[in-house]
Amino acid sequence: MTNPIESAMYDASQLFLYPVLIAIAVLFVHAFYALGAFGWQAWQRHRGQAGGFELMAARAQRPGLTLTELEALAVKRMEFARIATRVAPMLGLVATMIPMGPALKALADGQFADVSRNLMVAFSAVILALLAAAISYTVVNVRRRWYAVDLAAIKNGASEPAHDPVAALAVEGAR
Repeated sequence: MTNPIESAMYDASQLFLYPVLIAIAVLFVHAFYALGAFGWQAWQRHRGQAGGFELMAARAQRPGLTLTELEALAVKRMEFARIATRVAPMLGLVATMIPMGPALKALADGQFADVSRNLMVAFSAVILALLAAAISYTVVNVRRRWYAVDLAAIKNGASEPAHDPVAALAVEGAR
């Protein structure tokens, strides 16, 4: 690179590889943690246990909670996973593009082992990021429906959780 601006941009972009890879690893681990918590909540909902119906349990503990406060609680509960569904693919793309520069340079220099190593990092990172996003997306969307059903039941004055056929299917699918 002869242009100092190009060289500075290249050097700056290389600084982000490890932070991006760490962020992807955190999102990947969190996705499986969220999946486990989701499975546990599905099991509780299937069995009709109060822990599976967070909004109803919160309302029972603090009867003064308004529907708006319960909606805020639901949004807060889903917030990190919802953000992960959007951020993980972006980080995957960044983690794919950063090693491409060194891979192309190594290709031009005939260093095929370096090309291979950089491509392995690039594609492994994007795969983990997309898996994290897919898991988080599924958890968020099912929970969103659960919370909508629970809020509707609370709004209609229900004190007991309704039977959730989808939770039963989730539990059956896990067996």
